[in-house]
Amino acid sequence: MEFEQPPWEANADGQQPVLSVSQLTQLVKGTLEMAFPSVWVSGEISNLAQPRSGHVYLTLKDDNAQIRGVMWKGTASRLSFDLEDGQQVICRGEIDVYAPRGSYQLVIREVEPQGLGALQLALKKLQQKLQTEGLFDPDHKKPLPKFPKTIAMVTSPTGAAIRDFLEVLRRRWPGVRVIVIPAKVQGQGAAKEIAAGIKQANQLAERPDVMVVGRGGGSLEDLWCFNEEVVVRAIFASEIPVISAVGHEIDVTLSDMVADRRALTPSEAAELVVPSADEVRALLETMKHRLRTSLSTKSQAARNRLDQLANSRVFRKPFEAVQQHAIHLDELDTQMRKMMQRILEQKRQQLSAEAARLEALSPLGILARGYSVTRTDSGQVLKSADDVQSGDKIETILEQGRITSTVQ
Repeated sequence: MEFEQPPWEANADGQQPVLSVSQLTQLVKGTLEMAFPSVWVSGEISNLAQPRSGHVYLTLKDDNAQIRGVMWKGTASRLSFDLEDGQQVICRGEIDVYAPRGSYQLVIREVEPQGLGALQLALKKLQQKLQTEGLFDPDHKKPLPKFPKTIAMVTSPTGAAIRDFLEVLRRRWPGVRVIVIPAKVQGQGAAKEIAAGIKQANQLAERPDVMVVGRGGGSLEDLWCFNEEVVVRAIFASEIPVISAVGHEIDVTLSDMVADRRALTPSEAAELVVPSADEVRALLETMKHRLRTSLSTKSQAARNRLDQLANSRVFRKPFEAVQQHAIHLDELDTQMRKMMQRILEQKRQQLSAEAARLEALSPLGILARGYSVTRTDSGQVLKSADDVQSGDKIETILEQGRITSTVQ
């Protein structure tokens, strides 16, 4: 419902408007929804009702006040624990006004037991922050070395974790070197010591090939140091691949999420960090057998090939091919000579024909048939009597000899 001005203010005439119940309720509803889009509330559950619809209705109260709450079926079906009257919880939701009764209520989207819920809330906020920064991005995960020579372990030197880790390690790959970097893994100051141990491992002159960070199992509060930001950032900044072995199979710590690999227990970390010597020996035996079989097969194939070559015609009669080529060359030489003779004869005949044609056209041939050629002293051939005058010297060329005359 929209108003041009707040409906409870006086108009231009100074008169106070009269609102209907629906109008007032809608105003209250809009104001509360805008002011409290999402809120965390702690309190004790009472008047819990879970009808067949699957929705949950309850009242949250403390010593001085109470508020009704509703949890829709979809949210209620995802709960990991049962609700009951008298239970202290933390709820997240938005404020809504139920107009038919004129009462406000909390529409619950999340609910967690108080105490554990506070830790979980802090954990979720930190997880969202670090995830936004990309600390859990798979692209930052480093591969583990297959055959590490030196392993660093940041843990308590007196805890069960190091004993379990070393026991499995000695059984699987006894030759590896282990550097234990002592650190508290529980209680006040544990997170700083773990972070310092990770940094120390990266500063060693002979840097380890891989690092294990963790401890044995415990409650969420016992393992909380592995959720602290200083530890998570130290693991992310490590240049050495890190395995997180916190030993808490149900919940995943932030150290598990940022580490390059997660192990459920320190014993599993030992299985991840080194191969099994027995399995490696078995693999080598298998590879040796395959290599031997392959070499034997290839050797036999080469031997068969050599036998085929040795029995081939080219090895039994090595000069046969040379002789065949020599015969072929002789045949080619004979063919070439015959071809050259034919070409020369053709050219000779062509030359004779051309010579006969030239002979027929030669002036000397004409003279041989009884004709003559007369020229003046200047060499001009006479074609008409008008070309000379009396007294001119002329020369007549015959087939044999020349005659010099004077024109009269």
